[in-house]
Amino acid sequence: MTESRYDRVAQDSADVVILGAGPAGLVLGNLLLRAGIDCVVLERAGREHVRTRARAGFLAPNTVRVLERNGLDEGLRRRGQQHGVCEFRTEDGRFRLDYTNLGRREPHTVYPQQDLVADLLADYLDAGGRIDFETEALAVRDADGPTPAVTVRDRDGRPARWRARYVAACDGRHGAGRGSLPPGAVRCHHRDHGVSWLGLLAEAPPSLDAVGYAVHPRGFAGHMARSREITRYYLQCEPGAGTDAWSEDAIWDELAVRMGAARYGPLLRGRIVQRSVVRLESDVLEPLRHGNLFLVGDAAALISPSAAKGANLAVLGAEVLALALTDALAHGRTEPLEHYSQRCLAHIWRAQEFSHWMIRLLHGTPDSEESAPFQEGLRRARIAALRTSRAQQDWFAENYVGV
Repeated sequence: MTESRYDRVAQDSADVVILGAGPAGLVLGNLLLRAGIDCVVLERAGREHVRTRARAGFLAPNTVRVLERNGLDEGLRRRGQQHGVCEFRTEDGRFRLDYTNLGRREPHTVYPQQDLVADLLADYLDAGGRIDFETEALAVRDADGPTPAVTVRDRDGRPARWRARYVAACDGRHGAGRGSLPPGAVRCHHRDHGVSWLGLLAEAPPSLDAVGYAVHPRGFAGHMARSREITRYYLQCEPGAGTDAWSEDAIWDELAVRMGAARYGPLLRGRIVQRSVVRLESDVLEPLRHGNLFLVGDAAALISPSAAKGANLAVLGAEVLALALTDALAHGRTEPLEHYSQRCLAHIWRAQEFSHWMIRLLHGTPDSEESAPFQEGLRRARIAALRTSRAQQDWFAENYVGV
């Protein structure tokens, strides 16, 4: 066998090597550390970037319960804001759903993901957790053996290797975890929804006291408050468009048109500080493990942002895996690990179904011109049912906040 340069470098080891310091990786690291399990987190980015990168901010009730029962909710309790109303705007008018009084009568908690990650990171480091920033995981080798190896490049560009009993890939869709799966190890179910959004973060107060979904002939627009000073907006754009396709004034003018500002009140404008293009895609891997390599969060399943499920699924999966790994390493019981994939996939597929329903509600179906009028009729019928049917509203509320 030809010797690899990784066979000539120093090695380190841990019972569990965690790839990625997002919500999934840091929840998993905290729970393993508290259970006395030897673990390390390897993160490609630097510490400050991890603490400040802006992502989603709507936490489901189950996510809050996971954080509460594991003592990871101090910042959430002090600064999180409950939210329970969404507003739909269409050419036929607008209507609001107070979903805290529908379905299971539970609210979301608005807490910016960068704040949650900063809390989790502080908890992990304060408890003595090991984390290597600016360390890029390149591959997971021997995952089907008793001691997988993670090859990495450290902050100085030098090769290194970690040995582990188990590897948890919390490093996303394009991370080393997914990239190391051999052909045929898992099945990947993929769906491109044919829709793109321009994601915007604006230094502007919220313009309405609800999550706003605007369905307009020129495309979808969305309004999501993040704080008293910051608002997240989404603007449907042409697939393939770049972040610079619209000027700042054009963005605000288009948001005003699609959200009916002339009819319902002006938008509070401010400087746009972040732009990104989000292509609405979904995928699910089955099973969520290969040997002793386990997939968590976006590495396990990519879900469109249309229903704010991604971070919530990541936290839920991290708790399930933490409990299973603790059983295996501390008590010699491996059965929970055998059921990890099945348990998480049940939640993932349900979240995917609701996310797909939301995409069709907000955008219709990108289809041939021949069927477009039929698809638009279906979308209008969905909106009408959501406006008028209590049963439909209860179903929406239960799935909107549930994972």
